[in-house]
Amino acid sequence: MHEDPIVAETRKLREELMNEVGNDLDRLFDYLREREDQHAERLVSFAPRRVVAMRGVIADRKLED
Repeated sequence: MHEDPIVAETRKLREELMNEVGNDLDRLFDYLREREDQHAERLVSFAPRRVVAMRGVIADRKLED
């Protein structure tokens, strides 16, 4: 099977990061929040969009009666 170098790099970085926080998801979350605070200029925020319900329509397909 072909190994994608981008996937391999991503997995390597994930493993390094998890080792850094001792495989603790709470510590990982705290670490990521700290990074967000340090680099707020890099974050993107979009205005919420209103969800409009349409009767009889699911995922752009009309339901049959």
